[in-house]
Amino acid sequence: MGVGTIVMLALLAVLTFYVIGVYNGLIAARNRFKNAFAQIDVQLQRRYDLIPNLVEAAKGYMAHERDTLEAVMAARNQAQSAARGAAARPEDGAAIGALANAEGALGGALGRFYAVAEAYPDLKASVTVSELMEELTSSENKVAFARQHFNDAVTDYNNGREQFPASLIAGLFQFLAAQLLVLDNPAAREAPKVSFR
Repeated sequence: MGVGTIVMLALLAVLTFYVIGVYNGLIAARNRFKNAFAQIDVQLQRRYDLIPNLVEAAKGYMAHERDTLEAVMAARNQAQSAARGAAARPEDGAAIGALANAEGALGGALGRFYAVAEAYPDLKASVTVSELMEELTSSENKVAFARQHFNDAVTDYNNGREQFPASLIAGLFQFLAAQLLVLDNPAAREAPKVSFR
């Protein structure tokens, strides 16, 4: 075996190990953003579970606001369905986009609920409703933190797959771009403000 052959085999080995390293790095980054979405899913589910309890507790006080209560539940059900779709495919930009839209609609419906609730002094005085609204606000904050972690993980993954020469390997093995979870509704970006004073 000649020196040229040994050099060629060594270069081929180095290139093979480099490709394997980049491929494994992309797999790890993809798994990190999928895990980060799983954390969002846990927080969203907690919030989705609180909403029916809040609506049920408010029904007795807000008998004339049936449309508002139904809108909250419809938005909650739509968001929960979108969250299931996104949880099944967090790498699918369309599923993440559908979740963002559904969450924006839910945020808007909850905002209307809170605005209407302000007009009912007995509702504001209810300990059960107050505690549920406080838990819901806490859940909103946890969702926001989980969404930030997910978006950071997606950004790291996308950066890894787009930088040269890793972009060649990402294209070869079809590592597709992931989508950030961005809420378009500015009101939905903020946790609901609840004041029962």
